[in-house]
Amino acid sequence: MTVTTYQVEGMTCGHCVSSVSAEVGKVSGVSGVEIDLAAKAMTVTSQGPVDEALIDAAVVEAGYQLAKVELLPQAGGSCCGSGGCH
Repeated sequence: MTVTTYQVEGMTCGHCVSSVSAEVGKVSGVSGVEIDLAAKAMTVTSQGPVDEALIDAAVVEAGYQLAKVELLPQAGGSCCGSGGCH
């Protein structure tokens, strides 16, 4: 499982959250989308890595902008699966 957190600029309300969630949820491989409106953070869960360009295009389609990306390690493991991350 891959969990990636993105910063999304421009979201101001629940409608924004719904729009972004719906568009990103359509991206092939995405199994879950959670958004923290106050932090402007979107956490995307997938079975494997998803091309950031596809996530970016979905956010743009919803009318917003991706700001930065932070990869989070899997529960009990490392971000790359090899255990050698620093």
